[in-house]
Amino acid sequence: MSAPGRVSTGSVVSTVGDLLAPLSEVTDRGVYFEEEFTSWARHLEGAAVRADVLLEWLSPDRPPHVGVLLTNTPEFSALFAAAAPHGFVLVGLNTTRRGAALAADVARADCQIVLCGSDTRDLLAGVDLGDVRVVDVDGPEWSSAIESGAAAPLVEATPDDLLMLIFTSGTTGDPKAVRCTHRTFAVSGPMLAERFGIGADDVIHLSMPMFHSNAMIAGWSVAVAGGASIAVRRSFSARGFVADLHRYGVTYANYVGKPLNYILATDPHPDDASSSLRIMYGNEASAVDRQRFAARFGCRVVDGFGSTEGGVAITRTPDTPHDALGPLRAPTAVVDVETGEPAPPGVIGEIVNSSGPGLFAGYHNDPDATAERMRGGVYHTGDLAWVDDDGYLHFAGRLGDWLRVDGENLGTGPIERILLRHPAIRQVAVHGIPVEIGDEIEAVIVADGDLDPEDFADFLSAQNDLGPKQWPHRVRIVDSLPETATFKTVQRLLASDPGPPTWRREGRTYRS
Repeated sequence: MSAPGRVSTGSVVSTVGDLLAPLSEVTDRGVYFEEEFTSWARHLEGAAVRADVLLEWLSPDRPPHVGVLLTNTPEFSALFAAAAPHGFVLVGLNTTRRGAALAADVARADCQIVLCGSDTRDLLAGVDLGDVRVVDVDGPEWSSAIESGAAAPLVEATPDDLLMLIFTSGTTGDPKAVRCTHRTFAVSGPMLAERFGIGADDVIHLSMPMFHSNAMIAGWSVAVAGGASIAVRRSFSARGFVADLHRYGVTYANYVGKPLNYILATDPHPDDASSSLRIMYGNEASAVDRQRFAARFGCRVVDGFGSTEGGVAITRTPDTPHDALGPLRAPTAVVDVETGEPAPPGVIGEIVNSSGPGLFAGYHNDPDATAERMRGGVYHTGDLAWVDDDGYLHFAGRLGDWLRVDGENLGTGPIERILLRHPAIRQVAVHGIPVEIGDEIEAVIVADGDLDPEDFADFLSAQNDLGPKQWPHRVRIVDSLPETATFKTVQRLLASDPGPPTWRREGRTYRS
């Protein structure tokens, strides 16, 4: 028999409310936050009261959408738990957006109410939100309403009911509001909980921003499905992550982008190798960082492939090469960008879901973007990859990151992975700079210590899998790369303002 509060293997879970129901009487597990602990039972009681307050404030004549402009707090978790069984929609608002861009997100998502906190309310100062009601959850209006509220009645939901709008990261264009249904969370959460054996003894760490899918799908939903506790951190901190491991006995954590790299840059703790951490799950970490992190913390690092839209998911297997995403399995396919025909091994193409949308439920208030994503009845990721002779996929960058060098299309991903082999290179982003014919390749590098141009050229010469057209024409050494709130490099910012190079290539050498 499974532990109380855990979804049993083989049970059919159709909504997030179904995931939460077993936790309503659980008192020995719950939510850790700084010096506080709240049991799941109390947490969900508070969620029901919050639902009562918000449903009273929401107009029935407009979409019941509540924007949440908060850092990671138990309040965010309670609001999501309130939305799931009580019939309103949460909108995750990106705390790095500003001014008119933030106002546009609120309008696009049809928010009636925006909830902010003491550390985010200044983001709304001077921002015209029209008739949107703004409430500070750390202020007297919210606390008074909670104190006088009652538990809202449960509302029956279906798997395809809208539960949350989550904005894309905006690495290649303006963010789009992804429609995330109950199915989005209630399929992925139990699947990952079962895959990693998450149960009552586990503590899931949440430091990735909760307005994004990585935290809510690969973290919060996994904890709820497994009946585990969660440890919430306001925002990611490399040193804070290590401290939390030992403070809360964290066993599972999720990541996206570069957090492993930042954590590895901290001084090792003598107890790191014997820490409680079992699983680190996420995407976009380099193979080198995955290996170093697993060795330092004595855990298993699992790097997958997916997106907020949920149209394609690729899972690594134990025999997957360290530099590959995982095996190619139908209905996932790699196709020629122009013809849509399957790309042969070794040839870069676009990753698609040939069977349809997967978990993708469209973009809110953006039918054109939805149609473009689903053209021809096929879900198009906009991500590039190639398949090796053994059937494993290798990431090759974004469709918008194509490079055209001497008449040949190149992906940025393979070049970045090769450059990261250099021991002094900590981070790198490769992009193209248009010239009279085609592109010049620029590598923007964050280095540990000095990076010598002669040594760099010797290193490139020694990489047997780096083709002559893949050598960077320009190298720019910087202190940091521009990032989204989810630690993804914003390539369009690098391309729009390249700046002067540190070195330029001359033949097979580099000069300042």
